[in-house]
Amino acid sequence: MAKGEINFSAPAILRKYPSLNSRRNSEAAYPAPYLLLDATLDECIEAFMSKPPAIHALYEIHTRPQPPLVAEVLKGEDVVGLSRLREFL
Repeated sequence: MAKGEINFSAPAILRKYPSLNSRRNSEAAYPAPYLLLDATLDECIEAFMSKPPAIHALYEIHTRPQPPLVAEVLKGEDVVGLSRLREFL
């Protein structure tokens, strides 16, 4: 893999925070994000993008860092940006 390339086949996990009325529920019995999908970065991005934009803040993707564009934990706009970049690669 050349410098600056992103490995969309890298292992990744899509997680979701407990919610109430489409907002994070910090009073939930277990307020940490829970596992929804254990797959590739590409599949996790696809699953994230299938969710309504209004609830994107409830989700995050955990993966191996790929500097400078892929952090260990990807949230909202980072995932949307990677999705757009993926379309051009």
